[in-house]
Amino acid sequence: MEQAVETFTILLMVANGIFSWKGFTDRRFYENHVFHVGSILQRHDYKRLVTSAFLHANIGHLVFNMLALYSFSIGVGRVFGFIDFMLVYFGSLLVGNILALFIHRYHPGYRAVGASGGVSGVIFSSILIFPHGSIGFLFLPFAIPSWLFGVAFILISIYGIRSRLGNIGHEAHLGGALTGILLSIVLKPHLLRIHPWLIAALLVPTLVFLLVLIYRPEWLRVGSRY
Repeated sequence: MEQAVETFTILLMVANGIFSWKGFTDRRFYENHVFHVGSILQRHDYKRLVTSAFLHANIGHLVFNMLALYSFSIGVGRVFGFIDFMLVYFGSLLVGNILALFIHRYHPGYRAVGASGGVSGVIFSSILIFPHGSIGFLFLPFAIPSWLFGVAFILISIYGIRSRLGNIGHEAHLGGALTGILLSIVLKPHLLRIHPWLIAALLVPTLVFLLVLIYRPEWLRVGSRY
């Protein structure tokens, strides 16, 4: 089963590489598959919710996402198995883009690419499974505890959506992370029993933010017409 997950992950990486390279070299191809709110909502081109996750902005964006995917997929796949791993990846990818679509439903020109939603879902599944592990970065001389990375990631994503921080799809990150958490709990209910405080720390700010986003978007000035 672990071998199947590793093979699937490598195939995903190859598919992302081929699809992204085609996008780098063929502008029409890129424009036909990029996440574009106007095309999805006005022309009902729903395939973009998936195809955009195989495109990337540049080589660095592609390499970062694929390294993160490979680094976390084996541990998650070992615990969940092949089918559930696919469910976490593609479910997180899709919900991440749907959240971005909802937030930017009044912004027809909004565009995004990248596998970050699916990758975020896999990372957060790993955080729930191995909360006492650590996550390292190439540019830092030390590793961060997994649980701390998870909490910081959620808060930074919420702040990034609110402030429109950088050229980053924080919406897909947050939606993917939330989906990874919820699917992990559904697939492995014992995680809720053994890590209740971590799950609460990840879910409470996320769900509060989403409720405010739905019922009082003017408070955040995101997801509104202005």
